[in-house]
Amino acid sequence: MKNKLTFFCVLCLLCVVCGCSGERHPHGYRKRTASLLTPKSSGNPYEVMTVCEDSVWSGYAGKALQTILDKPLLGLPQVEAQFHKSHITEQHYNHITQIFRNIVRINIGREYTHPMMKVDRDVHATPQLIITIQGPDQISVSQHITERTRDITTLINSEEINTAANDFYYEHNVKFAKKVRELFGCELYIPVDLKKMKVGKDFIWASNDGLSSIQNICIYSLPYVSEKMLTRSPYIALRNKVMADNIPGEHEGSVMTTNSEFVFVKNITVRGDFAMEARGLWEMTKEAMGGPFVSHSRIDTVNNRIITVEGFVYAPDKMKRTMLRRLEAALYTLELPKPAEKPINP
Repeated sequence: MKNKLTFFCVLCLLCVVCGCSGERHPHGYRKRTASLLTPKSSGNPYEVMTVCEDSVWSGYAGKALQTILDKPLLGLPQVEAQFHKSHITEQHYNHITQIFRNIVRINIGREYTHPMMKVDRDVHATPQLIITIQGPDQISVSQHITERTRDITTLINSEEINTAANDFYYEHNVKFAKKVRELFGCELYIPVDLKKMKVGKDFIWASNDGLSSIQNICIYSLPYVSEKMLTRSPYIALRNKVMADNIPGEHEGSVMTTNSEFVFVKNITVRGDFAMEARGLWEMTKEAMGGPFVSHSRIDTVNNRIITVEGFVYAPDKMKRTMLRRLEAALYTLELPKPAEKPINP
């Protein structure tokens, strides 16, 4: 009886451990399953909890980190920090707080010969990112934090985007995905609550049509003529044309357009391919209506066209960072058509 009980316990433990990894997808999607060993993490997306002593938090090292976390997110109509921050001391870092989704630990001590940073994932919960920064004194650690500013923000942003994109793969608007597949030959996974849909010529628009805030995603294609299409001014002109044709306002003659003074573009890599990211503000002509948007434009080499996916938000008197970033994560799920494989000659 005792041997059977022991075998059963070991079998259960193996099931729990194996369940953490989940099934995998060729593009990296993974079915996340909470377990006794790694329960579901707490906290909201883009929330960062720092664990360090009060003297460190209020000193050089803590202030260096806070400067990074408080940096405004580009392309929003009001100032909003990239991350929501909180702080606890080592004394309060226990089984309850250690399951937070994004944790930064700052350790200062003479046992450390030089400042360094290490990264761990899914240690106490899933999904979870733990960044540990350590060093012999606050000045050297603060310098190290400042030098690694881009690494820290990229780590947290990438983790949040990957987590959301992963979730959209397993739970998304199936009807929208099917229509995108039919019209563009692409894969795109968006939140299930974006149920209202409009289809135009080489254009699909989905919205949650909310009462106090509206979240939207659209996808459209344009023939590829020149690489200049993926630069700021031509992009704005093409966007204005597409949106004017497909997204009318409530008043006659009102259409969506772009506030050209507040558009930020940069080149990024998505799934190993080039993409142009654009952030900025949209508005409706003849109406007091507008908000932030973010888009990815990528080259579909199979069909010689540009595919643009965009998320935009209308939420007057509300903070928009979290809503826009949720839509931004969906943009990363876009899979372009792949070239047909050449038959192997016998």
